[in-house]
Amino acid sequence: MLNGSNDTNKFETAPNKDTMSAGSATLDRELASTRRLLWGENVKEDVFRRWAQGFQFSPDEPSALVQLEGGPCAAIAPVQGFLLKILLSETPGHSFQDLTSEKCNSLLVRAVCTILSQCLAPKYNVAVYRKNESDAETSGGNNHGVEEQSSSVYDTLEQFHRKIEVHPFQTLSEVEAFYTRNIRILKDKYGVLLLLYSVILSKGVAVVEAELAELSDPLIHSTYGYGSQGLINLMLTGRAVAHVWDHDQVVGGLRLRGIERQNDIGFLTIMEHMQYCTVGSFYKNPKHPVWVLASDTHLTVLFSLERRLAAPETVGESAERIFRSFDPEGNNFIPSAALQDVLCAADLVSEPEYVELMRRKLDSENLGIILLSAFMDEFFPGCERGAPDTFTLHHYNGLLRSNPGARVIFRTGRAALLECPMRAASNDAMLTCLQTKWPSIDVVWDDGPSPSLN
Repeated sequence: MLNGSNDTNKFETAPNKDTMSAGSATLDRELASTRRLLWGENVKEDVFRRWAQGFQFSPDEPSALVQLEGGPCAAIAPVQGFLLKILLSETPGHSFQDLTSEKCNSLLVRAVCTILSQCLAPKYNVAVYRKNESDAETSGGNNHGVEEQSSSVYDTLEQFHRKIEVHPFQTLSEVEAFYTRNIRILKDKYGVLLLLYSVILSKGVAVVEAELAELSDPLIHSTYGYGSQGLINLMLTGRAVAHVWDHDQVVGGLRLRGIERQNDIGFLTIMEHMQYCTVGSFYKNPKHPVWVLASDTHLTVLFSLERRLAAPETVGESAERIFRSFDPEGNNFIPSAALQDVLCAADLVSEPEYVELMRRKLDSENLGIILLSAFMDEFFPGCERGAPDTFTLHHYNGLLRSNPGARVIFRTGRAALLECPMRAASNDAMLTCLQTKWPSIDVVWDDGPSPSLN
């Protein structure tokens, strides 16, 4: 077995489980399809090597995963998000610094199993890497205290594929036991990639391809190495859809798939502020106060101990969100002509006679606009927020070079929801991203400026 044995080529597995090694016809076909799905036809070896890392914890923050190079955040950030979801749900007092390595390894395994469970697979196909003697691991410290991972020996993508074998399991508890006994599968140099392959092989290549029907690009960009939105959604929700709005939308006669239900952890992106996409309520209001944050090049994680941040929207908050969707510039008003659409979307009375009556009342000076404050005072007077006005946030960025002194730690900020949105006043990328969910938020971060989203 891997853990506690000198024979690194063997894995301890459950009894009566068949193993498919690379070379069998069925596995060869599945792996070839998985490779095309992930990498396309012409991946750069540099991109492959940047993804060739294991799940390693920071020596400065026991439960924070370290990202060595740009690219694999599309897998690492979702795992970190689910790990934090489990930790926040089950650890009394949430003393992050007191976590043992055994506890963190257990959290890692459970986070990985949570991601696999969302695939709703008939069975779970766990990919492992068969080492040669020349692949012997050489552990040692580096400048940042992060464990070295086969420091100078890397396969090509072709060699990596030839060394994959797959362990099929019928239940998730068997998968969890297997990973627990063989934790090095996740922590050695190909651990991140092996998880991606396990997710796709478990869900089924054909199913993933069907969910990505309108796209032809690979899940990992062949030149720059970042993960696509389809890959991010697959890791966060179990569905490799390409969009982040709620449900499906018909655009130009095409039905484009989005997020189908409230997710366990959320997703926010600065690209929404730039009007490149619309993040739906299912992602903005997850079941747990954990959100993956996206810049244009990187993924990080935001989380809080304040459970009320994950409370369902109040009726008034839902209506305010709908109103703001007709106000993409963040001006706190809409054209008077849009009132009927807003009332209809908010499931309020939208008969033409009533709409005209409300239009004259809310735009009494005939300026052609309706203010958000007037709308809320008319339809939801005294509406209380579900979220508190002040709360503490924590931010994780796993990329070594994005942390001062290359020390991966959680940053803490004190957040407040102000009376008026300040969206137009901010040049802070972090604040701009958070304002896509909380338009009036301001955050003061401990130890200096806002954390980097990149």
